[in-house]
Amino acid sequence: MFNTKQNDLTTTALHVSGMTCSHCVSAVTAELSKLVGAESVDVQLVAGGVSLVTVAGTAPLDPAAVAAAIDEAGYEPVTEPE
Repeated sequence: MFNTKQNDLTTTALHVSGMTCSHCVSAVTAELSKLVGAESVDVQLVAGGVSLVTVAGTAPLDPAAVAAAIDEAGYEPVTEPE
């Protein structure tokens, strides 16, 4: 997982394993959208990646909460780049 900042936005990117279809994308998006501070969620099926955007002034996303949300959707967050 890594963070980049641009203007008032922080983007957190990570990989997710096990996604194979649009339902997978929807499930991961739905769970991550519930996180406090998540302004937008972009799940890329082919790349197996997720980008979460937060706005300055909100608390940073807790990596454990992000991992738990992905797990709740039925997929596995990848902590090391593949």
